Amino acid sequence: MAHNFGSLVFTPIVKALQEKYGSRRQYARMEGGGASPDHLGPEESAFIAERDSFYMATVGATGWPYVQHRGGPRGFLKVIDDQTVAFADFRGNKQFITTGNIGTDNRVALIMVDYPRQARLKILGRAEVFEGEHAREWIERLREPGYKALIERAYVITIEGFDWNCPRHIKPRFTAEQIQEALAPFEHRLEDLERESKELREAARSNRSRVQYGKDPEGGKS
Repeated sequence: MAHNFGSLVFTPIVKALQEKYGSRRQYARMEGGGASPDHLGPEESAFIAERDSFYMATVGATGWPYVQHRGGPRGFLKVIDDQTVAFADFRGNKQFITTGNIGTDNRVALIMVDYPRQARLKILGRAEVFEGEHAREWIERLREPGYKALIERAYVITIEGFDWNCPRHIKPRFTAEQIQEALAPFEHRLEDLERESKELREAARSNRSRVQYGKDPEGGKS
């Protein structure tokens, strides 16, 4: 069963710090359930569908946290339902730290950032890893057409809480694709101007040729 985000992360020492620095009243409302739902809505689903990367944290048997970057085609992290997200594990450096950590503690934390819009979404959940025959159906469901990376396993995460982070201190950054999309109208206009310039040069060259051979631009004798 999913939980409110605040109830999972606001430990006694965290609450004491919030009280000390004046934010406890605000976060008490979140912890009480008034500001942090536990089911993904349309806004969260749309946000997740646009992401081409995110960061996922796990904790190993040694007690050390580990944060890993995950990337792929836009939308490779898929919303299965309002409490489940899943993604294909593309072959990487074969360290298997995240997969191994989940084998001893299935709790994970995800953070996704939309740098141009200065927005970020945090998700807490429990992950299950599917491999071999058990992963076949999931892999087919999570496969991205046209993306050639080898899928080794599937991660399925049951959401226990999520929270939108404030946009403060997020520096806008843009991918090459986003820059190309922004520049496309200007490139099209430049192509139009170059075509018009070429037509004007050809017309001017034709007029000069007519004058050179004793004809005015209207076709009469000069």
